[in-house]
Amino acid sequence: MGVARADPGAEGSGGTAGGPVLDRDEADRALARLGAEREAVETSLLALQDHAGRRLLEGAELTGTTAERWRATEADITRLWAYFDAYSAAVTEAREVRARRRWPGREELAALSGLLRGASVTVPGTPGGGPGAAVLAERLSLAELVDRMNTLYAQSLAVVVAADAVWSALPARIDLLAAEQRRTKSLAGSVGVLPGEHPAGDDLERIGRVLTVLREQVVSDPLSFWVASDGGATPGAGRPDTRRYDREARALEEVRREIEAVLQVRQDAEARLARLRDVLSRADRTLAEARTARGEVLAKIAASEVPAVSGPPSALKEQVAAADHRRHGRWHRLSPLLEALEQRADDELERARASLTAVTAPLAVRAELRGRLDAYRAKVSRLGLAEDPVLAERYDAARRVLWSAPCDLRVAEEAVLRFQRAAAEALEPGASDDGRGGA
Repeated sequence: MGVARADPGAEGSGGTAGGPVLDRDEADRALARLGAEREAVETSLLALQDHAGRRLLEGAELTGTTAERWRATEADITRLWAYFDAYSAAVTEAREVRARRRWPGREELAALSGLLRGASVTVPGTPGGGPGAAVLAERLSLAELVDRMNTLYAQSLAVVVAADAVWSALPARIDLLAAEQRRTKSLAGSVGVLPGEHPAGDDLERIGRVLTVLREQVVSDPLSFWVASDGGATPGAGRPDTRRYDREARALEEVRREIEAVLQVRQDAEARLARLRDVLSRADRTLAEARTARGEVLAKIAASEVPAVSGPPSALKEQVAAADHRRHGRWHRLSPLLEALEQRADDELERARASLTAVTAPLAVRAELRGRLDAYRAKVSRLGLAEDPVLAERYDAARRVLWSAPCDLRVAEEAVLRFQRAAAEALEPGASDDGRGGA
């Protein structure tokens, strides 16, 4: 309330039961001060009555420290109004005495001095164990009554301000943190971080429970979350105690960072799964190409052992499909399994490539023999020996074997060698037809 207490006897020069009798000017000045003081007190009490924190305290279901202190504060506020009514009545009475005569005599001035300075106000006795507890009423001077009202007002305002500050600060912050906890929990579930399966999932559950209990406690007992300032002159000086909230906020931030790490694992796992499927797809295509090539070799090459082509890696495909844990979200368990599957998929692709190489080897041999035959044919042609009857006969024999289906590679290789030897002999200086004929 902060009202400076009146001391109307400070200017007195006469004598009365409580000190010197006031003169007229002193009495008038004292009455003016008391009138202004009364308005200030009333304004403060009305502001307290309309304070949002007081209205919230009146309507809330309180527990613990707040319930106990609010019961005492309600009694203090009721007593404040009773004191104010008594104070107002005393000021009104003093004004009436002063209004009796324009120039008050000794009798009126003595009465005014007693009202303004003496223990002239009767108020209800103070409950509890303090002074005056055993009496039903007390008599106080106006100055003492102002001191009493200032004390009660400061105590009552401190309770109201503290509760309002806690309610204004903590529940909204707890709600925001709880919303973040729910978003993090949903994200955690999508990547398999679940209670009972991952420590971060257990932490999220615990944080949710703590926040629920914390909000209930803040709403029902806000004063237990108030830290008063030591020696604060302002009523209600202090701050909300956010230590429990801050601890859970830090815990949630740690969980959120762990979830982000799991998300990174998921992104990496998705890329690795895509590569696995691509490797297996290439292995499938290679094996399909090998099976097609085997059919072609069997049709075009005779007397050649063509290896069988295995089927697609179905078992490995099933394991890759089982490793795709997106439908279960257990990404944090996937990395060790992917390493083994990647190695097996790479081995499967190499096996398919080796199978294709083995199957197409006869065709490669035939192509090499055809190339060698054509190269020697071109060489002898450049030297004008294309019409040599021995070379022409052996070239035609080799060509018939190589371009027939099925082609016997052993016969074809022998025919090409005979053409090569005849060509080599024809290219030697002094070579004769008789010398070439026996090859």
